[in-house]
Amino acid sequence: MKSNAIKIILTVVIVILGYLIFNSINKPVKFENNLASRSEVIINKLKDIRTAQNLFRIQYGHYTGSFDSLKTFVKVGKIPEVKMVPDPNDTTFTRTISDTIRYISVFDSIFAKKNYPLDKLNEVPFSKGDVFSLLAGKINKGGVDVAVFEASTRMEIYARDLDKQLVINRVKELEDKSKFPGLKVGSMTEASTDGNWE
Repeated sequence: MKSNAIKIILTVVIVILGYLIFNSINKPVKFENNLASRSEVIINKLKDIRTAQNLFRIQYGHYTGSFDSLKTFVKVGKIPEVKMVPDPNDTTFTRTISDTIRYISVFDSIFAKKNYPLDKLNEVPFSKGDVFSLLAGKINKGGVDVAVFEASTRMEIYARDLDKQLVINRVKELEDKSKFPGLKVGSMTEASTDGNWE
């Protein structure tokens, strides 16, 4: 009877230890998978912000640091649809002329196909309503003023419901490498519209 009780206790201890070992291995894997899938959604939104900002700059000569201005531009702005035609005066057929065919809505050209919820352009997915940081300005590069912008969100915002310790560890790891602990596109110190995932 006593040996049966010991066997049952050992079996329970083995099952608990097995679960704890499995969980300690599985937790970081699950965290990485969740973080990767969230990052993909956020990156796609940052790419949309970059596209809208680039069209805004083409129209106005600078970027905007206001999501209200950016959203209004996307709603009501128009961009030329340009057709390249050969220059009839060029016998070498190497020169072209830009011919504006018509003007099309910014929204229709980049967002309409996706049924995009434009009013939520500034909202960080998975954050329960937090918004991206958006900065814009000019920097001097080689004696020339260059328009720049940066849209970003920190990992603590879009991963707040994931394992807190794993988020803290990842943020610290990135900061120790002097990397931004989150996702961003553009830069306020470099003439770049690249994302930090690229």
